[in-house]
Amino acid sequence: MTRAVSLVVTLALAGCSAVGVTTSSSTGALPAPSTTIPPSTTTTEPPLVTVTGAIVGPGGRVVAGVTVEFGDASGVTDHRGRFTLATGQPGPIHVSKSGWSTLEIAWGPGTGLVSGVIHPITIRGLRVGAGAAGDDAHFQYLLDLADDTAVNTLVFDTKQEGGQVLYETGVGLAHQIGAVDPWYDPVRRISQAKTAGLYTITRIVVFEDVLWVVANPEEKLAGPWADPRSVGARAYNIELAKEACALGFDEVQLDYVRFPAGRTATVSGQLDLPETERVAAIESFLAEVRAAVQPMGCSLSADIFAIVVSTNDDQGLGQRPEELSAHLDALSPMIYPSHYSLGWLGFPDPNDYPYEVTANAIDAALGRIDPGSVLRPWLQGFWWSDDQIRLAIQAAEDRGVGWILWNVGSDFHPAALPRDDEVD
Repeated sequence: MTRAVSLVVTLALAGCSAVGVTTSSSTGALPAPSTTIPPSTTTTEPPLVTVTGAIVGPGGRVVAGVTVEFGDASGVTDHRGRFTLATGQPGPIHVSKSGWSTLEIAWGPGTGLVSGVIHPITIRGLRVGAGAAGDDAHFQYLLDLADDTAVNTLVFDTKQEGGQVLYETGVGLAHQIGAVDPWYDPVRRISQAKTAGLYTITRIVVFEDVLWVVANPEEKLAGPWADPRSVGARAYNIELAKEACALGFDEVQLDYVRFPAGRTATVSGQLDLPETERVAAIESFLAEVRAAVQPMGCSLSADIFAIVVSTNDDQGLGQRPEELSAHLDALSPMIYPSHYSLGWLGFPDPNDYPYEVTANAIDAALGRIDPGSVLRPWLQGFWWSDDQIRLAIQAAEDRGVGWILWNVGSDFHPAALPRDDEVD
């Protein structure tokens, strides 16, 4: 089944002044015809035409790492979303970035500074754990499942809980601390996924990393957690994120990008910090990762506890949707009704109300994210019947947001997933 995704594209052209578009000869003034060679045989290079512009996303946020083609010239937008290209063969300007809508901007001699708006695709994804990624038969099953349903995305773990790096990484620090535990070849799996027309995301577990804190005890916060403010742990995970982009993943998704929860939080000292300091630590890390991976063409997303979209504070975690989403292409609250307390929203057991509980969390989050970011929740794909999973998915579809299903063993069934003709 074709994996094409219907996209909405918006284009804005800024006036018709000559600002940003100039013409010049690459050799200065055109030479006079030779007295010994007939003028009809005189050749000169065509004059260069330069075009300057910017590409933005929803809410006017700049989008770096976008490929722009103008005639025979091509380049990528910088950290401000800007580009400048020169060609002797001017024509339409083609704009593309994996996971985003494509765009063609008309060009003419009177065209001025150009600006294009692109939009992220709607993600409908499945999580691919280490075991599934490392097993040819299981992985082929997931590819076939995507082909038969509306699924258009696979999310691969490359660094999982505990700190294990699941492939033969070139990041030296991972080898030094004994973190490399190869389960699969990401380049091969990415190639297979892209051949099937699928978008690829890698999930990187960040600060919950016992291997890192054992090797670097000075950066330990408590238990298996590295301090989110620690320089070394931040730099290490940024290197892994950059490598993931270089391997060919379309998007980097950060998980456990927070301070610890539960009993660990009570002994770590984090609750003695002002909320603003906790949030600033996570926010500044996201800004650093974005600056590193976006120019490489990767999108950036992060997972947060769903409870923080329904409360006014950070729950001691350093996660607030307003501040964090300002640095992300997508924000993914983990909406698992089985994890909610009995009585939540007045339901005796929230796990028995997949649509209502999922819908409530999505509605709360939509009102709190930055306009330049999209909401893409993780949905519960475990402990439920296929019909219950479909209800949670329907809550997301009814609100026009993408979704990713979480299941530890990547055990998904076709009856739980919508078909192409059931989604917009």
